[in-house]
Amino acid sequence: MAQAQSPVTGILEEDQVIIDFGMYEGKSVYEISDTDPEYYQYMIQEKEVGNFRILRFKDKSFRLYIQQALN
Repeated sequence: MAQAQSPVTGILEEDQVIIDFGMYEGKSVYEISDTDPEYYQYMIQEKEVGNFRILRFKDKSFRLYIQQALN
């Protein structure tokens, strides 16, 4: 049975995408969904309006950036 797509990371597994800013820097999206559901909802909203991106690095890790953190 196929797993549903993440509302934050799309087809990427949430435990493979690391937050790269703020108080949750170094934590995975999966960890945030488990420990801070309100912030997880915030990330969903930011994705819906196009305010973040996920980048893949040379070490093949995925990092999530919210636009406000990039400015």
